[in-house]
Amino acid sequence: MTKMKFNLIKNDGKARLGQIESKYGTFDTPMFMPVGTRATVKTLSPEELYDCNCGIVLANTYHLWLKPGEDLVQKAGGLHKFMNLNRPMLTDSGGYQVFSLAKPKDISEEGVKFKSHIDGSKLFLTPEKSIEIQNALGADIIMSFDECPPASADHDYMKKSIERTLRWAKRGKAVHNNPDQMLFGIVQGGPYEDLRKISATETVKMDFDGYSIGGVANDGESKEDMYKAIDYSTPYMPEDKLRYLMGVGEPVDILEGVERGVDIFDCVLPTRIARHGNAFTRYGRMNIKNAKYKEDFTPIEETCDCYACKNYTKAYIRHLINVDETFGQRLLSIHNIRFLIKLTEEIRKAIKENRFLEYKKEFLRKYNKK
Repeated sequence: MTKMKFNLIKNDGKARLGQIESKYGTFDTPMFMPVGTRATVKTLSPEELYDCNCGIVLANTYHLWLKPGEDLVQKAGGLHKFMNLNRPMLTDSGGYQVFSLAKPKDISEEGVKFKSHIDGSKLFLTPEKSIEIQNALGADIIMSFDECPPASADHDYMKKSIERTLRWAKRGKAVHNNPDQMLFGIVQGGPYEDLRKISATETVKMDFDGYSIGGVANDGESKEDMYKAIDYSTPYMPEDKLRYLMGVGEPVDILEGVERGVDIFDCVLPTRIARHGNAFTRYGRMNIKNAKYKEDFTPIEETCDCYACKNYTKAYIRHLINVDETFGQRLLSIHNIRFLIKLTEEIRKAIKENRFLEYKKEFLRKYNKK
């Protein structure tokens, strides 16, 4: 494996058109990345992901550390061989899951103590351990271990938190030993402009391969605060390195992120809402369980080129969901992932033609109709 390379092609305002070169091919940005938490995107095969024109796929460090264990994945030849996935991969640091399980008193300078969500066993994760696990998993892009404070954290707590995250980033970078992996630093600071500036400028000084904007998909955070966090972070990030907005996948938020200079996005949303019978459409979300689709023999979207829309009707998918057949969840998952990937394809075309803001306005006019 050789390290991936990012090239910035052009700007349209702050919106950026870029290209990622990897051993798996060349992939364009802005990009939506499907999430394969436990080394699989729920219900989908790699071939179905390729059909959706997917680029990078995510996996979750915390979950893979617990089961099956990073050593087993390494013995299998790394995540790509373990999953039989011929695409670039990214792993998160495990921080988000850990902090949702930990109590404030269990966070120390050394790391975080918490209990396994599987069996309640006591665990301890440090910046060094997170990098060690990710080195073993073998993804192309890995994340620094950061503290994920709640959206409600006040300025004083957030200041201490970003200072700790900076120290942890330095420690993680010091032990990172796989030159083929890109290591990203993570910018935190909540909705506070001064803290985002400090976090971004100090993280950039460490010269990471790319930069993530964290703390924007926490429970209880407003859209306004999310957009502020991006606005306060991107101005201090290098033009020639990837910018990653973590955990964001609503179509509106992808558009807002691109407008503010973000390159890559990820979220579990497309497969999660699919399991509850919901589909993304140009006119907002559709709940396919609704009775009005019982005899609707048209596709989810006439203009969609995904496998589900080319082959099946709303009536059939509704039937599958209502009788709890997994195939219905698969079809909606395929559609939703393709929808977000197609959205980013259209965004890239608009940036290339210097009409991103016009595209965004038109998309939102339709999407907000419902």
